[in-house]
Amino acid sequence: MLSNKDKETRVETEVKKRLFTAEEYHRMGEAGILRPHDRTELIDGEIVQLTPIGYRHELCVSRITALLIQTLGNRMVLSPQCALRLNDWTEPEPDIVVYKPRSDFYAKKRKGPSDVLFVIEVSDSTLQHDQKIKLPRYAKAGIPEVWIEDLQHNVLNVYRNPGARTYATVLTLSPENTVSPFAFPDVSFSINELLGTDCEF
Repeated sequence: MLSNKDKETRVETEVKKRLFTAEEYHRMGEAGILRPHDRTELIDGEIVQLTPIGYRHELCVSRITALLIQTLGNRMVLSPQCALRLNDWTEPEPDIVVYKPRSDFYAKKRKGPSDVLFVIEVSDSTLQHDQKIKLPRYAKAGIPEVWIEDLQHNVLNVYRNPGARTYATVLTLSPENTVSPFAFPDVSFSINELLGTDCEF
């Protein structure tokens, strides 16, 4: 007769998670199993369901996109709300990714972590997910800079100098401050404008 400990061990060995690669994840989308409006990400082989985007979140993404295009132009390749493959098992969908410029817009090369200049996440209901789940994986992948807009507290958190688990440099900027991307020290953005604090919804 099995002891309780033996039974627990047996259950642990019988029940295993089915993890998915990024390629399998995309095939599910192509087959219609995952639909565009489902808002999912692949994290360590697991499919994560995200919450719907709120109006202020949408406003901030649109505003940041316009500001980056106006300010940086062809000094970058801009990718709003598109997947970023960090490895074969993890493919989050940042709100904005700024890539190194290429004349072919990466038509002849798949974009990867080494091509990223910085990532921007707009966080309201997703703040814990962005900070606790996605940020360490960005650091491990070597993403040089991440901005997390904390709409709950109206601050911009800037993370630089990635390590194996986290970022060595963390800056918290309030609406009266400005910020310059590490890759573009000659330009600056108003935190107030990035945060969309004038949104009335």
